[in-house]
Amino acid sequence: MTRYSIIRFVLPAFALVIAPLAQAQVSTQRIEARAVGLTHPAEATLEAVHQATLAAQVPGRIVELKVDAGDRVAKGQVLLRIDAAEASQAVAGAEAGIAQAQASQINAKAAYERTKTLVERKFVSQSALDQARASFDAAEAQLRAARAGRGQAATVQGYTTIIAPLAGLVAARHVELGEMAQPGRQLVTVYDPAAMRAVVDVPQQRLAGLAPGQIRARVELPDSGRWLDAASVTVLPAADPRTHTVRVRVDLPANAEGLVPGTFARVHFATGEGSRIAVPAGAILRRGEVTGVYVADGTGGFALRQIRAGEPLADGSVEVLAGLVGGEDVALDPVQAGIVMRAARNGAAR
Repeated sequence: MTRYSIIRFVLPAFALVIAPLAQAQVSTQRIEARAVGLTHPAEATLEAVHQATLAAQVPGRIVELKVDAGDRVAKGQVLLRIDAAEASQAVAGAEAGIAQAQASQINAKAAYERTKTLVERKFVSQSALDQARASFDAAEAQLRAARAGRGQAATVQGYTTIIAPLAGLVAARHVELGEMAQPGRQLVTVYDPAAMRAVVDVPQQRLAGLAPGQIRARVELPDSGRWLDAASVTVLPAADPRTHTVRVRVDLPANAEGLVPGTFARVHFATGEGSRIAVPAGAILRRGEVTGVYVADGTGGFALRQIRAGEPLADGSVEVLAGLVGGEDVALDPVQAGIVMRAARNGAAR
């Protein structure tokens, strides 16, 4: 026997030996029909429980910007300033009005006191005293009005400094330095990341199948693969007359990290229990339009089995609608199982 013939004889035998060894390195799980929690999935959007979009209340040019999107702010922190020149002039005018009203009030009071003395001495009539009293009352009213005007001007001046109404993060800054602010124009949006919730619109017929006051739900974040248990579920007491859906707010656990308002989420409302075949999500191989799992073939290798996957379940597994039956072993690492399958094929080909 030649050396080349010996090599051709040894390689297939070596491949047959390595296949069972490789399979032993791939973890498998026996798939059986089991009782799982049934859920109704619904697409949702994350939002902050505490969020505020600050708008301008006075016109003016933006002269100072202290924050940008993504900055963390404390409650009461100055975010930006609007030119306060006009408001300052209004305050100065109100101060001058107070001074004028005070002088008129002092003069009217002195005239009233003099007239009262003259009436006691019978030098003037009672009508003169009544007129002096009326002038004094009018002067006091003018002084109160001037002080109120100063308070109003001071309040308007305070509107030129925009402060954070809550501690949290700046979600968006809607203006740039030097732009003109007008009453009602949005300036900055701030939210508290410690309290987040998922908002979902549920059809009325679906909501009728959920136990009122005892609704349980889990929130799936498809982008990161995370699952969060709902802290509480609130059903708003009104339906949309156009879509016939009811808005449901699903509060997430406090201080859940990495959540951003506007993120897509999926809420799974618990509807009961049933018997289902499910596989771990990591065991599923997706290649283009093919969705499958690697099933142990009983001879030391694996075979790719195409399946029809259903919705993710509450425990993180995925329901299998077709392609698997109970009692089969599925590879938990589809990449490694594929390597084993290819190695077995190459060995058989030699």
